[in-house]
Amino acid sequence: MRTNRLARRWLAVGAVAGLLAGLAACSSAQATPGATGTSCGATRTGADVPVVIEVAKGTVDCASAMRVEQGYAAMIKAGEVPGNGGGAPVTVDGWKCQGYPTPEALETGDASQCHTASAEVVAVWALSSSAGS
Repeated sequence: MRTNRLARRWLAVGAVAGLLAGLAACSSAQATPGATGTSCGATRTGADVPVVIEVAKGTVDCASAMRVEQGYAAMIKAGEVPGNGGGAPVTVDGWKCQGYPTPEALETGDASQCHTASAEVVAVWALSSSAGS
C-alpha cells in the first residue's frame, strides 16, 4: 500500500513538472519574435470576418502583432476609423494600420495591414474553401 501511494506521489510530481515545463515553453514561444512568413494567430476584423495575422516584413513579437491588429479592429467597430468602411490609415500603439481597398482584398485575400518603419503584419482572410460554394 505504501509503495502504491509513494508511486502515485512521484507520478503526480512528474505530471506537475511536465505541465510547468510545457507552460514555460508556450510562454517563451509567444515572447519569441516571428520572422517574415510567421503566422501569429487568428482573430477577427472589425466586420467580424475571421483572419490570420501574418508577419509580412521584418521581425515582430506575435503578441504585439495580435494586440495591434485587435486594437485596429476595435477602432473600426467603434467607428473611430475614417473613410469608407474604416479604410483610412490610423495609428495603433505606434503602428500605422489601414484596410485594403475591396478589389485588392478580393484579389490577394489581405484584409488590412499594420506597419512600422521596420516591420509589417497583414490580416489575411481565413475563409474556408467552401465559403464561395
